[in-house]
Amino acid sequence: VQLQASGGGLVQAGGSQRLSCKTSGIAFKFHRMAWYRQAPGLQRELVAEIASSGATNYTDSVKGRFTISRDNARNMVYLQMNSLKPEDTAVYYCSTNYKGERYWGRGTQVTVSS
Repeated sequence: VQLQASGGGLVQAGGSQRLSCKTSGIAFKFHRMAWYRQAPGLQRELVAEIASSGATNYTDSVKGRFTISRDNARNMVYLQMNSLKPEDTAVYYCSTNYKGERYWGRGTQVTVSS
């Protein structure tokens, strides 16, 4: 299982950024996909997840600002982040669970300047 995240970088507060994650090695359309993030000194936290049905779930701090989506034809999952805040600064990870094991992609740094 491989997950390759991209799209991070530096953005000003109030701006937008879109993260992408390419997945291989699994029957993508059947798997729940998720984005996590980890800020310095803090534990990794779930940001958003999307089920194979398309149902979504968000952590409270990003509701109304972030949107997770998937493209099953391209084995891609996305995280559209709007109205970014400095507290959104973190390394963002794409993740899925396969046969009882959680897999992580290499993180992508998102830095929001005030």
